[in-house]
Amino acid sequence: MLSATFPYPPTLGGTQVRTFYLLKYLQQRHQVTLLTQADSQISQEHRDQLQSLIPEMIVFARPTVDQRSGPVAKLGRLAQSWRKLTPINVLVSYSTAMQAWIDAHWTEFDVITCEHSVNEVYVRSGWPAVANIHSSVYGSCRNQLASQTSKNPWRDRLNLPLLYHYERRYSQKFKALVVTTEVDQQQLRHFNPDIPIEVVTNGVDLAKFPLRSKEPAGQQLIFTGAMDYDPNIDAAQFLCREILPPLRRNYPGVTVAIVGDRPAPAVQALAEIPGVIVTGRVPSMVDYLHRATVCVLPLRTGFGIKNKALEALAAGVPVVGSDRALEGLPVDGDHVPLRALRANHTEAYLSAITRLLEQPDLRQTLSTQGRSLVAREYTWEIVGAKYERVLLQASQKNI
Repeated sequence: MLSATFPYPPTLGGTQVRTFYLLKYLQQRHQVTLLTQADSQISQEHRDQLQSLIPEMIVFARPTVDQRSGPVAKLGRLAQSWRKLTPINVLVSYSTAMQAWIDAHWTEFDVITCEHSVNEVYVRSGWPAVANIHSSVYGSCRNQLASQTSKNPWRDRLNLPLLYHYERRYSQKFKALVVTTEVDQQQLRHFNPDIPIEVVTNGVDLAKFPLRSKEPAGQQLIFTGAMDYDPNIDAAQFLCREILPPLRRNYPGVTVAIVGDRPAPAVQALAEIPGVIVTGRVPSMVDYLHRATVCVLPLRTGFGIKNKALEALAAGVPVVGSDRALEGLPVDGDHVPLRALRANHTEAYLSAITRLLEQPDLRQTLSTQGRSLVAREYTWEIVGAKYERVLLQASQKNI
């Protein structure tokens, strides 16, 4: 398993969570070697804890990133990216030492997995490899431009054709692709209609996200996630600046908790708004979920299935979310029990949140139905078994 992101602790973001739990599941049934990277921010304690779970772990130093910010340096990085038709974030995480190890040892393994598409750079055509694509980079960039949530529109418009050719090129060299939603499956199938593309969703550790035993007092909304991630920053600002003020005119006691690690300055500034609490990293995310009346997920960009939505549903917290937040989840529609409320603009959020604040029976329905859905279809054991089947099939094709 190749992961340029050090997958521990499994609380820092979606990539760490997905990689860790799939790794943990496979380790129980197979001999797994993890190749990963770490820098000085990864503590020795976390290295040791992951090593105790995954004995065959090889850690490479994360490459030093060119921090120069002048126009000449930026143009140089951009030119290199276009010359290689590879995004800058892939190039800066590339380790020649890691590549040399893989080149020397790849024949020892039945199958190689890339945990996130950024790791595709280490795989050569013809190898028995599977790409576990957490979300389509081309689809995500296109969505940010379409939804006008891009932080740097001119840069993203320039990068969009590069991402198109990059994703199309790298998808050709794998035995199979794994995505988290049918939306990404359709996108990647457009690039390569002949390769197997399997949907393997994210999951939840039900022991860490138990169903809450009782409804909390008060009127607290919550938004969760890594708070240095652009789609989360945008969603937190939208919630606190556009949704909360008109809501508090009718419900003065409503508060919003923005809960997640590494809050960017733009997120920290939200604490100045009446009713907003920005926590930073917390010891237990589920404790904060259990205190919330409603989980509001007003994501306007970002593809792939969302851990934050699954975790809230598992904890029994009623969810109001956008199409982006609820992507891939059967929470409403014909012949589907109502498990969350959907909203995509300010008035829709106000209406949905108001319904939940005023209707305890509806809150209980969503709580029960949401937990039931996750327990039946989205545990890491169920997800891990699906992923295992894809890897075994890729291995057999190699034989």
